[in-house]
Amino acid sequence: MTSGGEFLGVAGPFPVDSPWWSEVEPVIARLSELLGIATLVLRLVDVDGGGGGRDGHVTYHVEALERPVPGLLKRQSVDQGLLHDHQVLRSPWARADGLRELLDWAAGTLASAGRPVTGPVEQRRTWNLAGLFRLPTARGTVWLKTTPHFAADEATVAGAFAGVDPDLVAAVLGSGEHRILMEHIPGEDCWRASPETIASVMERFVAAQSALASSTPAAADENRIRDWRAPVLTARIHELLAGPVALELSAQELANARELTRRWNLLAECGLPDTLVHGDFHPGNWRGDGGSPVVVDFADAHWGNPVLDGLRVQDFLPESHRARAARAWIDAWQARLPAADPARALAIAEPLAHLTYAVRYQEFLDGIEPSEWPYHRGDPADEIRAAVRCAEKPSPHLAGRSSCARGAISRAATR
Repeated sequence: MTSGGEFLGVAGPFPVDSPWWSEVEPVIARLSELLGIATLVLRLVDVDGGGGGRDGHVTYHVEALERPVPGLLKRQSVDQGLLHDHQVLRSPWARADGLRELLDWAAGTLASAGRPVTGPVEQRRTWNLAGLFRLPTARGTVWLKTTPHFAADEATVAGAFAGVDPDLVAAVLGSGEHRILMEHIPGEDCWRASPETIASVMERFVAAQSALASSTPAAADENRIRDWRAPVLTARIHELLAGPVALELSAQELANARELTRRWNLLAECGLPDTLVHGDFHPGNWRGDGGSPVVVDFADAHWGNPVLDGLRVQDFLPESHRARAARAWIDAWQARLPAADPARALAIAEPLAHLTYAVRYQEFLDGIEPSEWPYHRGDPADEIRAAVRCAEKPSPHLAGRSSCARGAISRAATR
C-alpha cells in the first residue's frame, strides 16, 4: 500500500469471495474492514498459483486515499522497484496519478453536464483490459470505463449502433480518449439468458449490423475501429505464425494453421457483408431486466465478417440452447440476405474464429506490462491449436459447438 508515492506497508494475506483477479471490489471492501479507510487497487503485482485470470494468491499494489491508523499495516520489506518502476506499457489507470486524473475527468465531465457526483467512487474491476467504476449521482448510477490503447473506441462503436437502434446500447454521457461514461442499465448480465432472450438479441443485433453494412470502415472512423476484413486479418495471422508463438507450436500445427487461412475465400462465398463486429458477443456482455437486453463492452469491436459474433455466443451457452441460438442468427441474416448462406458460414468460420482470437490475445500480450502477462500467457498458441483441432472435426454448427471451443471460456469470462 502506498499513499502519494510513499510506501505505507503491507496488508494481508486474506481471502475474498470472488476468484477472479480483476474483480477488485471485494479486495477494497476487505481493506475497508481491516483499516477503516478508502483505497483503490492500482494493479496486479504478482500471482502465485491459479491461472486463467482466477484463483491462487494475488498481490496487488493499492493506493490509500487517506492514511490508516499507525500499526495496522505490516512494515515488512518490499521490493520498491515493484512499486515505483516506470513501465512504458503500464495502463494509465494502474498509476496513482493516472487514476486520479481519470476520476477528476469523470467528475468534471458529469458536473458540466449537470450530473455531479454525489458520493465516493466505487471501483468494480481493474486489469490490463479495463478499469470499471461506479459513480453515484442524484439521478442514478453512472459507469466509468477506461480501456487500453489497443482497444476500440467504445463511444464511437456505441454511437454507430445507436444510430440504427438507440435502445440497443447504453446511453453515453461523456467520452474521451479510451474512456467513456455510460448510464446505468437496470437488471443483470444475461449469463442465464432464456432461448427467447437469445433469439431477441440475435435478431436486433443482426438487424443493426445489416443496416451498418452499407457504411465503410472510413465512415465508422478507422482511427477508432480497426479494419479486420479478410485480407488484413489474413496478413495478421501469418505475421503471428511467423513470430515468437511459433516456438510453442509444432511444425505441423504451424503448417495446418497457415493452410486454414484459405478458408477466408470460402467464407466470402457465403455472401455475408463486412460490417461492425462486436468481437466478444457473449451473454455476459448483454444486460437487461426482462425485456430485450442492451449490448455492452465494445472494446474488441472491428470492421469485418459478422460470423465471428454468431460463433462467439455459442461458446457460453448451455448445450440445450446452442442450436436455437445458431438458428436465430442464421434466420436473422437470411431474412435480410436471402441469397446468403449463413449456415455454411458458421461451419467454415469456426477455425478462423480461433485464429482471430489468437491474433487478439497476442495484441494483449504485446500491449501490456510483464506483471500482467499471467492473464494471457499461452493464449495465442492455445487458440491456434484449437483452430487446428476444429478443422479436423465436423463442425456441428446447428447442434452445438465442438469441444475444442471450450478452452477460451474461462479466460474470456473475466472480460
